[in-house]
Amino acid sequence: NAAKKGPSLKYMPCISTEDLPSPGSATSGVAGGLAICIAVDGKGAVYALGDKCPPVNQPLSFGKVNDDGTISDPVLGTKFSLKTGEVVQWCPSGIGKVLGGLFDPVGVPTYPVKAKGKTVEVQVDVNYK
Repeated sequence: NAAKKGPSLKYMPCISTEDLPSPGSATSGVAGGLAICIAVDGKGAVYALGDKCPPVNQPLSFGKVNDDGTISDPVLGTKFSLKTGEVVQWCPSGIGKVLGGLFDPVGVPTYPVKAKGKTVEVQVDVNYK
């Protein structure tokens, strides 16, 4: 029985800088085996968040980046803060109100992000599985 390793935070390549979405958009990538949503706000700031929206894990990268510093779940409409990943508005859409009532509001993880050469790198726990 292997002992569990503690967290090991490292910057891992996620997407090419050429694949960065335009301001107000998002795209998906993988860093260290984790699904990552790379979002760019209207001012051009880049954010990295977990790419699975609670409660049903659809891709956050298909969502809409809003002018208020949030990204919206493409299906249920939940708004998550780009900076903290915390829920700003939980499941406001029709089906979201039904599904959302069954679950407690849960945010998404956020990750430090930086450009290195022609690569966008995201700091993730490489021991997380």
